[in-house]
Amino acid sequence: MEIVVHDTASAMADLLRLPVDERPDALREIYRPLEGVMPMPPGMDMVTMHQQMGSGFRVDRDDPRYLAALREMQDADVWPRVEESLAAAWKRLSDAAPEADHADTLHVVLVLGNPDDDHLTVRSAGYFGVGGFPGAIHLTMWPTETSLAKIGYAAAHELHHNVRYANITWNPAEVTVGEQVVAEGLAEAFVRELGGEQALGPWATRLAGAELDEVYEKVTAGIDVAGMQNLTAYVHGDATAQRMGQQPVGLPDFAGYAAGLRIADAHIAASGLTAAQSVALPARDVLVNAGVPTTA
Repeated sequence: MEIVVHDTASAMADLLRLPVDERPDALREIYRPLEGVMPMPPGMDMVTMHQQMGSGFRVDRDDPRYLAALREMQDADVWPRVEESLAAAWKRLSDAAPEADHADTLHVVLVLGNPDDDHLTVRSAGYFGVGGFPGAIHLTMWPTETSLAKIGYAAAHELHHNVRYANITWNPAEVTVGEQVVAEGLAEAFVRELGGEQALGPWATRLAGAELDEVYEKVTAGIDVAGMQNLTAYVHGDATAQRMGQQPVGLPDFAGYAAGLRIADAHIAASGLTAAQSVALPARDVLVNAGVPTTA
């Protein structure tokens, strides 16, 4: 696999010096490598997604924080570290699962986030990614202590998804809570294989003790709930579901990540497989190994 981490730092710096009315077209060019690889919902393009749902920086106004944030990220070698992390992650995956399908080329686009977006800066500690479409990873980041330390691991998490969904079919009408929580749990377990416990994202470590036990019971009770429109509350929690116009189910932020990591750990213990070796394993197999009843 050829991994191309695009120089969006320079492109965004150039964009921020343009007149405001020219910035949407410049942003569209930044996202050009993902066109045709990362499909958009009907009636929405990458620029609209960036501002309405993607927590991206605003292109309709000047904000002195933006260039300063870009400089901080460049000084911290964010782009080279993402590239290094992906190279190490790909070697681990390709060695562990040499028969797994994968995209020939992976385009990685990292964009500056919106510092006023609570979903990014509060719930997600300043960073998150989308990587479930083979051939594309989209990372969004605002520099915080956590995001600057862990953005490379977020890229590795998304690479695990990228390879998984070159092998596992994601049907929006039929995909289950079980599939997504297994995918998130395995991806975080993979990050831990690469960098240890400190590499885990806040979404996987925020819940513990009795609260995690309660969340685990509720998520596993809904493990066979199907349909992409029904997954967000189980995986990302009620607040994110409501942000996306979906129904809450009584779960805290990132419930499915913490539950998914518990499932992945039980699968790893029972099977002796690593998260890297499990990248293309059907969710049902992981759930059975973890002792989670499923009819899917």
